[in-house]
Amino acid sequence: MSRQSPIDQQKWWNTIRDHRYIRFFLFMIFALVTFGLLFSNVAPDHPELEPGMVSDQDIRSPLTIENKAETDRLIQEAVDDVEPVYAMNPRYGQNQVERIQDLFQRIDQVRQNAYEAYEEEVEADETPAEEAEEQEPASPENREFTYSDLDQSEMISDLRADLPDEMNEQLENETLTTFLSADQEMLQLARETSMSAVHDVMSDEIKMDEVEAARAEAEQIVRNSPGGAQLREAITDVVRYGVTSNYMIDQSATEEARNQAAESVEPAMLREGQIIVEEGQVITSELYEQLSTVGLTEEVNYLYPFIGLGMIISIMTIMLSYYLSDAKTSLKTNNTHLLMYLLIYTTVLSLMKLSSMMHYLEISGIHFLVPAAAGTMLITILIHSRIAIFTSMLFSIVASVMYNDLSTTMFDASQGLFVFFSSLAGVFYLIKSQTTMRMLKTGLLVSGVNLIIVAAILMIKNAQYGWIEIGFNLGFAALAGIVSAILAIGLLPFLETAFGILSNTRLIELSNPNHPLLRKILLEAPGTYHHSVMVANLAESACEAIGANGLLARVGSYYHDIGKTRRPHFFIENQMGTKNPHDNISPQLSKTIITAHPYDGAEMLRSHKMPKEIVEIAESHHGTSCLKFFYFKAKEEDPDIKMDDFRYPGPLPANKVAAVVGIADSVEAAVRSMKQPTIEKIDTLIRKIINEKLDDDQLDECDLTIRELHSIAKSMLETLQGTFHSRIEYPDEQLPGTRDHQDVQKERAE
Repeated sequence: MSRQSPIDQQKWWNTIRDHRYIRFFLFMIFALVTFGLLFSNVAPDHPELEPGMVSDQDIRSPLTIENKAETDRLIQEAVDDVEPVYAMNPRYGQNQVERIQDLFQRIDQVRQNAYEAYEEEVEADETPAEEAEEQEPASPENREFTYSDLDQSEMISDLRADLPDEMNEQLENETLTTFLSADQEMLQLARETSMSAVHDVMSDEIKMDEVEAARAEAEQIVRNSPGGAQLREAITDVVRYGVTSNYMIDQSATEEARNQAAESVEPAMLREGQIIVEEGQVITSELYEQLSTVGLTEEVNYLYPFIGLGMIISIMTIMLSYYLSDAKTSLKTNNTHLLMYLLIYTTVLSLMKLSSMMHYLEISGIHFLVPAAAGTMLITILIHSRIAIFTSMLFSIVASVMYNDLSTTMFDASQGLFVFFSSLAGVFYLIKSQTTMRMLKTGLLVSGVNLIIVAAILMIKNAQYGWIEIGFNLGFAALAGIVSAILAIGLLPFLETAFGILSNTRLIELSNPNHPLLRKILLEAPGTYHHSVMVANLAESACEAIGANGLLARVGSYYHDIGKTRRPHFFIENQMGTKNPHDNISPQLSKTIITAHPYDGAEMLRSHKMPKEIVEIAESHHGTSCLKFFYFKAKEEDPDIKMDDFRYPGPLPANKVAAVVGIADSVEAAVRSMKQPTIEKIDTLIRKIINEKLDDDQLDECDLTIRELHSIAKSMLETLQGTFHSRIEYPDEQLPGTRDHQDVQKERAE
């Protein structure tokens, strides 16, 4: 069974790395990981509930809704609390006067009836002699007669038969007897006095608690009237009956007042997150009715919360996909780096989930121990700060759902706010510098920001916290920043190795002059070291001008000629005035020695486990360019010699940074050889070198544009204005022969 060649394996890996379906699969993993970690936070907690049972947990309202039963109870209480509205009824006094008048009319009628009966009885008892003697019929006016002669008990009985019950209850028999037996004049006096007293007193407002005072006033009127004591006593009895409250309930006004009271009652609301039944509490019929109001006693659709969560995560995933496709970072096309991003994201979310579960320990403030900043620090270093800022927002959204057990609502806004600012603080201090020390300082900065945010949250909540609670909250918030820095520092080398990421932190470490390979160049090939530093200055500024990685260009330039340390004295910058060994060997051997240094350098770098980006720069900075000095020298000996025999073996630079380092290498050697450099000469030389590389197809495999090549030329010209050194005037390649010409050709070849 045949095995794939390394080239075929590399092509296969490149296909996997850039394949769009793999990319889609990774975004699906992003969504599934987020959904899986938030699943339990939205799952409905709906126990079986019945009246009379004891709740084994706090039951909260899942929504805000009106408690209709409680509202009705409050309305009824408000209506019951409304006092009846009273108003004076003038007609009521008149009615009482009319009742008294009716009483005396009835007395008159009873007296008249009794008298007529009495007359008939008297006439029946008279003798004929007595009748003859009478000149006129007997009557009360013309003979001695008083109403007291009548049967009082019978008259009282007849009178009471037609009186209202309330009058019968209140008027004594003595009162009626006095009126029935009084002569006509006294009866008329009683009539007028009674009606006048009641009318006068009841012309004013009489409330229920003022009735006795009003009766006393009427009694005083009676006492001041003429007549005997017995008559006044009877009149007083009638007046006491007649005087009553005329301040009656106004039904219309009372009803209006009750309606206003009912309308003023605010609806009783069950708020989302409000505890309806506490743990250990018996579910009464009233509580069960509230549970029913919020739908906790009905059949629940368990799908809705998960559908809602899926919708939010779908939007997050789409936004992330769109943002990454528009961002100028490796995540735009590199699935390997996207996988690394997903791993960082998953790690942080897992730590957040663990932190959210620690609140069951009932330690105040432990939920602030969230190392979310570790994720944004790693993303800033390994990918880009813009991606880290966007990820801060994603962390914030996830945290607001993941920590909802701490809140009475579905989303904990305060925790989301804390995670957002904490994550964001882990980005900005690392944008310009990304050393290990800088990461530690960033952790301290995150701690400081966490302290401010937590203090602000506690003050906004305005809750009563003890000093110990405040200390725990602030302590865990500060600890989160330190833990974030430690996690980021610890995970960084593993991620760099596993995903082949060359971070700025690693590049800064490699740029240290005390690195063994750089010290090797400095000690064994000092001329090459100085040349590499100059190339680094040119390459870094040029890469920054076109948006490429300037730091990678600088560090790659430091190591690009490490292969010359194998045979340093065969390269002119290290000869220091000694005899040139190439003068004593054939051009073919010189070519072999010179063209070996990219390969030797790559081997040395690989043996020291250097990043592949640095190795690629060292291996490809000459591409397949021709050693023209030795080619022309060999051509003088053998006119049939081929130029391809004097080319570097390659490969061609495959990215912008490697191509820029190759251009900077050629430019620095050429400009350093100029005798009397001027801005115009340098500019012409730079553009000539770039054009030669274009014509020689040396830039075919990198994606540099013509616009970027112009920017590179301009940047190198600006850098060289103050850094070039005059050495040998740069001659045309077509004019061999002089010593200066030979030195220049050798430098450019090397």
